[in-house]
Amino acid sequence: MKIDCSGMYYRKLNKIIRDAAEAGESEFILDHVNGQRYIGSGINKKIKITINGVPGNDLAMFMNGPLITVNANAQDGIANTMNAGEIIVHGDAGDVIGYGMRGGKIYIKGNVGYRTGIHMKEYKKQVPVIVAGGVACDFCAEYMAGGILVLLGLEKEGDMPITGDYLGTGMHGGVVYIRGGVDENMLGKEVSVLELDEKDMKLLKKHLAEFCEHFGFDLEEAMSKPFVKLLPVSSRPYGNLYAY
Repeated sequence: MKIDCSGMYYRKLNKIIRDAAEAGESEFILDHVNGQRYIGSGINKKIKITINGVPGNDLAMFMNGPLITVNANAQDGIANTMNAGEIIVHGDAGDVIGYGMRGGKIYIKGNVGYRTGIHMKEYKKQVPVIVAGGVACDFCAEYMAGGILVLLGLEKEGDMPITGDYLGTGMHGGVVYIRGGVDENMLGKEVSVLELDEKDMKLLKKHLAEFCEHFGFDLEEAMSKPFVKLLPVSSRPYGNLYAY
């Protein structure tokens, strides 16, 4: 189903998608998207949505199954509390990516903004994944409670840092993999830097293979630099604030 979104109010667009999905439509192509919010939000079916243009905030919020491809940049709040599905962004993405994300995958070709991966969590076999090919701003992985976050910095220039300050602040679960290392002065005090083991490399290669397939990068090149991993020092970093 092809939809011309030029000048269309976001509520109307989302109603068209939901009604058609309920009626059995499985694939949507959205042309001329320009800031419409909540696309794909709350949908529990395994449909495909291709977005030609820049979607607005909270793309795929509460989503549970669809595959969304964005052939441009994306704004803030992608995958807010997403439960399942996959998002592929062929550009940069804004702030607060994966807030409270509980499952599914996000692959972003370029850079991400502030607080990427904040409050990500996992439960048993449900492990959310975010892979960004560029760099991240401050407070990446803030209060992260679970899941996998990968930063590649594939096209960063010179000595440009791969993250901003306060990386992993309040982190108490999950793992962050960073290609090429990280300046420990940028870390929150709740995380430590470790070398990868064989299990890490196997897991990382799996997700990087998918990332490279989506965006046409070379897997060997993506893995040509050493990675470090960040893990939380404690599962209750602020426990002493509440203990009596």
